[in-house]
Amino acid sequence: MQKHTLYNLVRTSILSVSVLFLSMCSSLVVAENVSDSRLNQIETIVIIYAENRSFDNLYGLFPGANGIFKNADGSDTNLANYHQVDRDGFSRLITFPAVWNAQGTKAIDKLSFVADLPNIPFKIDGAPGALPDTLGMNYPTPDLVHRFFNNQMQINGGKNNMFAAWSDAGGLAMGYYNGAPMKMWQLAQQYTLADNFFMGAFGGSFLNHFWLVCACTPKYPNAPEALLSKVDKNEITLIVDKSSPHSALLGKPIYMADKPLTPDYYAVNTLQPPYQPSGIAPHKNADKTLADPDQNPLPPQNSMVTKTIGDTLSAKGVNWAWYAGGWHEATENRDVIYNIKKTNFQAHHQPFNYFSRFSPTTEEGRKERQLHLKDYADLQKDIQAGTLPPVVFYKPQGNLNQHPGYTDVMSGDAHIAELVSSLKNSRQWQKMAIIVTYDENGGYWDHVAPPKGDRWGPGSRIPTIIISPFSKTNYVDHTYYDTTSILKLITQRFSLEPMQGVRAKAGDLSNAFVEAK
Repeated sequence: MQKHTLYNLVRTSILSVSVLFLSMCSSLVVAENVSDSRLNQIETIVIIYAENRSFDNLYGLFPGANGIFKNADGSDTNLANYHQVDRDGFSRLITFPAVWNAQGTKAIDKLSFVADLPNIPFKIDGAPGALPDTLGMNYPTPDLVHRFFNNQMQINGGKNNMFAAWSDAGGLAMGYYNGAPMKMWQLAQQYTLADNFFMGAFGGSFLNHFWLVCACTPKYPNAPEALLSKVDKNEITLIVDKSSPHSALLGKPIYMADKPLTPDYYAVNTLQPPYQPSGIAPHKNADKTLADPDQNPLPPQNSMVTKTIGDTLSAKGVNWAWYAGGWHEATENRDVIYNIKKTNFQAHHQPFNYFSRFSPTTEEGRKERQLHLKDYADLQKDIQAGTLPPVVFYKPQGNLNQHPGYTDVMSGDAHIAELVSSLKNSRQWQKMAIIVTYDENGGYWDHVAPPKGDRWGPGSRIPTIIISPFSKTNYVDHTYYDTTSILKLITQRFSLEPMQGVRAKAGDLSNAFVEAK
């Protein structure tokens, strides 16, 4: 009897565990199906790619977000954790360094208050900052250094305490705005704001645009030595020149060589496209569709070796387009390229123009350019006609992209909000998802440590808003995302070939959407 009873007990336990295991497996399957159902209801994905703002810089005061003064759980933050240290890595700064890159300009008078501020984040567009009509969001501040190695040195292993020390803009790196007047802030309140979204790569716009379209870092084999950076053995820290001030309070840092390439020939800071429109003019005796090779543009990246999201979409028969403000104008008139008095077309913000698939020297390349590389005017026509392709990228022109140095916050905010309004009024809206995000932090501080990734990133936290009939309303999404999450979303939605650089731990944005009915 005892053996029989023991047998029944063991048998019952095994059956219970089996049922529990099957239940768990079933739950996992259901969860995966829910995720798929959330994405499959979307027919048009629109990515709007703005410029150079950290999350804290624009949304650090957003209610319910992990912000400057409030943690994600609503508890108060400890401002002592935000104190910046000097270039020795441990001496706490008493006041902020001056805005060194404003010396000798009109901006220095309006920014002189920065050097007198205590060592905590400060509000630019109100006390203790300047008045909104001079340094508010309608006024372009000087640009701040935002390069591959500098960004890592500022992050300092996740402490985020050397932004002022390694910036050419000194204490300005610690400034933030009250973003509540922005139209995009209001849309973030209506839809989903992701407050744990990080830039795909350390550094600036050039590299992060590559990570948006291919999750890859381009290479320049056998590049001239003059293009190579000089870094410490840790492959992170730039070697400081002997002439560099030892303290951030005495001047901006000077490096032996902060160049476009790593010592092993990866392109991490801005190089110009090999094809026009490029910041490098054509050689007077060569093909006018090419940049002068003697001026060291980035060599064409081999589309057969390095696949972009465009390649995987086309291979699946899914149409797509990269729309850019000023594209047609820049191809016809070089005078608008990097001209802040005009359209200010930014040639290094056009990642597909670096790939051999889009070479204007071949018939196939010209065809690909015509099919996929388009202008903002084309975007407006396609919205009105209801003929947007399933995947849309949009890059605003320079004077509307919110980049410090050559434009302000509010001009770009109004432009992007107007575009979102047009998309919401289009016949494709009912099955659309709009993702408004930024390429990188622009040199501005953010208090959240980036998660551990790989050699290239992710870098600092950036704002991202998900706007859709399917997105959660009045919701702050704390899921870990980075720029490669956009590629993961597109890949999963259209069952594409996976891209190698996409980070496994980054979410696919499905948590921002409600379950399909």
